[in-house]
Amino acid sequence: MRIKDILSGDGYSVSFEVFPPRRDAPMEPVLDAVKELAGEKPSFISVTYGAGGGANANTVALAEHVQNACGVPALAHLTCLGSTREKIAAEIQALRRAGIENVLCLRGDAPDGGAGGRDFAHAADLVRSLRPSSFCLGGACYPECHPECEHIESDIGYLKAKVDAGLDFLTTQMFFDNNVYFRYLARLRNAGITIPVIAGIMPVTNGRQISRICRLSGTVLPPRFRAIVDRFGDDPAAMLSAGVAYATEQIVDLFADGVKAVHVYTMNKPDVARRIMANLKGILNG
Repeated sequence: MRIKDILSGDGYSVSFEVFPPRRDAPMEPVLDAVKELAGEKPSFISVTYGAGGGANANTVALAEHVQNACGVPALAHLTCLGSTREKIAAEIQALRRAGIENVLCLRGDAPDGGAGGRDFAHAADLVRSLRPSSFCLGGACYPECHPECEHIESDIGYLKAKVDAGLDFLTTQMFFDNNVYFRYLARLRNAGITIPVIAGIMPVTNGRQISRICRLSGTVLPPRFRAIVDRFGDDPAAMLSAGVAYATEQIVDLFADGVKAVHVYTMNKPDVARRIMANLKGILNG
């Protein structure tokens, strides 16, 4: 099922994100986690791409497992920086053979060593190359500005070019203050970006990881959430409960203010997803 069709429905959409194992790591633990996540009946599950700009056959294999073995629509991430048209074509054919209908178009990081093709400099180049296909195409956006972009206005300009190239929907990077999302959404609409914008939510369950997460994503911690991390970050059980509670409150607030779709960065943690979905049960089944 295409994600744009899911998003056009009347109900709420809650989706999850998983990442495949490294090339030299076993697939079984991830498959077990995905099976549990699929049991929570998300609208779709996205599968991230290989790190460092390198191709990751495990992405296709895991996306195929999500969709064909678990019965959940899969969204396969695809990065393009340093790639060639031939390489992208081969990866697209692999996704087609797996029955995948949805692709998240990303620039990604430069390959290790900086080598690689020069056919794709930006995600918009990838979107343009895939638009004639039958895939449903998504893209990423940054409510607090892309870390490599100096001004939010410029960032939205680049995003508009990516959308105009043929995206069907967007998913935001994580944010911890819902007002950030709503202000950003207003800016996008004023810029003429009218496609659905899924709100990305990260349940922080490990206080030690939050600094790195914020540094890579450009996300700012509001004082209220920073106080939670400072108080419970060294206690894993307490941080798990606090992180799930905070993420749940964000989602409930978003739904109450008219948002229909959220994407939960579950980090291959079924227990986190299970707790959040239990908290939302009355809303999602209402």
